[in-house]
Amino acid sequence: MEVRIHECLDELSTDLADQIEELCEESIKDHGVFAVAISGGSIISLMRKLSEAPYKKTIDWSKWYIFWADERVVAKNHVDSNYKLAKDNLLSKLPIVPSHVYSINDSLTAEEAASEYEFVIRQLVKTRVVNVSNISDCPKFDLILLEVGADGHVASLFPNHPVLEEKNEWVTFIANAPKPPPERITLTLPVINSAANVIMVATGGVKAEAVRMAIDDMDPECSVLPARMIQPSVGKLVWFLDVEAASKLTRFS
Repeated sequence: MEVRIHECLDELSTDLADQIEELCEESIKDHGVFAVAISGGSIISLMRKLSEAPYKKTIDWSKWYIFWADERVVAKNHVDSNYKLAKDNLLSKLPIVPSHVYSINDSLTAEEAASEYEFVIRQLVKTRVVNVSNISDCPKFDLILLEVGADGHVASLFPNHPVLEEKNEWVTFIANAPKPPPERITLTLPVINSAANVIMVATGGVKAEAVRMAIDDMDPECSVLPARMIQPSVGKLVWFLDVEAASKLTRFS
């Protein structure tokens, strides 16, 4: 695990863009594609540097394949849609091949949408657009980008929720999320922990306690915090924090 603490959001955003570009180049050189799963929230705005110089011209966007680590089961044009957030603020500003963007089917129920999304990923694993883990049958995304909530949730994996126990499915659904909207789909812990690279982002003082519990605290109770359960089996985990989110850390102060 690596922890990077930044003085301001602009510094964090630039470092994040540099890291993503580096991982992209490595993935394309290794197997010809860059399969990325993203979540919603402020992480999208922090990624907007990618739509600016020099990244917009230096990155090979034709090799990108975009997935969602989690999604709210709402219409694609709904204000709560992670797809809409990413499309409006990032993807529409980048020359990514439209057919390489895999949003959920918003005409289905949460359970159906999760099942179909997993089927799509399984087909792409068969064709090696998405790699497969060397130690499990899970997909091995080149990068999964996650934002940490104030309660320590990541993707749509919430504290003390039964979905944290899911071991067999790649994508599962939630009908009763503790924050609205209640119906969601999410990648499961085994899939996230099978990624080649996971980037965790937390900004602001409201996240400081969750960050402390995820990174610093050795209390056994902290082990069930979703953010702490993100521990890639073989891949690399990097935390991107601003000074406020890192304010309660002792190991990295």
